[in-house]
Amino acid sequence: MFLVVGLGNPGIEYQFTPHNAGFLAVDAIAAEHNAVVSNRRCQALTGKIQLGGREVILAKPETYMNLSGVAVSALVRELNADPVRDLLVLYDELDLPIGSIRVRERGSPASHNGARSICSALGTADWPRVRIGVGPSGEDDLFRKGKNYLLTPMRKADLATLDGALERTARAVETVVTRGIGVAMNEFNRRENNGPAA
Repeated sequence: MFLVVGLGNPGIEYQFTPHNAGFLAVDAIAAEHNAVVSNRRCQALTGKIQLGGREVILAKPETYMNLSGVAVSALVRELNADPVRDLLVLYDELDLPIGSIRVRERGSPASHNGARSICSALGTADWPRVRIGVGPSGEDDLFRKGKNYLLTPMRKADLATLDGALERTARAVETVVTRGIGVAMNEFNRRENNGPAA
């Protein structure tokens, strides 16, 4: 069993905001596998898929971003998952250009409140993640950084750019599950495989 959690905020008003990139990634993965993420479990919506013969639980916490750790830690406990080996968290990253992704084995949550919540709830920052770039495009958009930007619906052009990152995120998830985090980092953190230049 493997647990893939996408972070975001529930509610239609947040659906296409940069902060919901993790939810959008889980939805894209589910759609690709004709799965539905709708079962309520541990304060999250969940669904099941198979990757490389391994059962994968897809989850979207319903706790809102800042309390993501509540749902993630409950799922980890219920599924008896090891956060280092059996967990992958997908979330937005304001410091990466929109359309890029970064696969990490562990690391600081930096200023991401959802990642901070998970670190606090699990008692460790040692859990794999895919950070999905949502940083504003273009120098004229620098003023859009921050909370207001993250919670404002994206423009069509930005959504189109994000779609490429969501596709790469789905491939990265499959690689992590079937071939390991190290292989995924080598493959998806290379600039030529990572969307817009950082």
